[in-house]
Amino acid sequence: MSMSTRRSTVRKPAEPASSPEQASPGPSLGLSWSLVALLREWSVRAEAATDELPHGMRGYQVLRVVVHDAPPTQASLAARLGIDRTVMTYLIDRYVECGFVERQQDPADRRARRIVATARGREMLADVDVRVADAEEDLLAGLPPADRVRFRDLLERAARGISEDDDPCGVVARAVTPVDGR
Repeated sequence: MSMSTRRSTVRKPAEPASSPEQASPGPSLGLSWSLVALLREWSVRAEAATDELPHGMRGYQVLRVVVHDAPPTQASLAARLGIDRTVMTYLIDRYVECGFVERQQDPADRRARRIVATARGREMLADVDVRVADAEEDLLAGLPPADRVRFRDLLERAARGISEDDDPCGVVARAVTPVDGR
């Protein structure tokens, strides 16, 4: 189903139900179903929003960290985002080629290189941030604006509440790692 089809099927809360089935949604499908459904749809929309960026969402997360945090080393960036170091090398190489980042010598350790965003990288991130925000708004269009804000707030608080630290990327890395090691 295309994104435009999905948008047209989002029912606003104020719309009257057109059938008895719509009037009564039935028993709750539960938190797990709701989270999976939202994550699946968010992933589709976020990938579409980041499709012009090399490496899609993974590249977007890298660029966000490089732009918004102190310049990381490539190894610390890979560890923080849960990306294999070899994959990170290729990703950073591509972003250097695109002019989004530069590898700069660490003044405190000549052996280390810091990943630093360029003006072009900051501009690209600003453009993609708008598209990702639009995708998020579209995803939550079935909620009134005040509920969207509250939902995001509660979701972030819940995610931070399960974290052993304040690193949002660490929370995500742990979330996608299977508990039983499979």
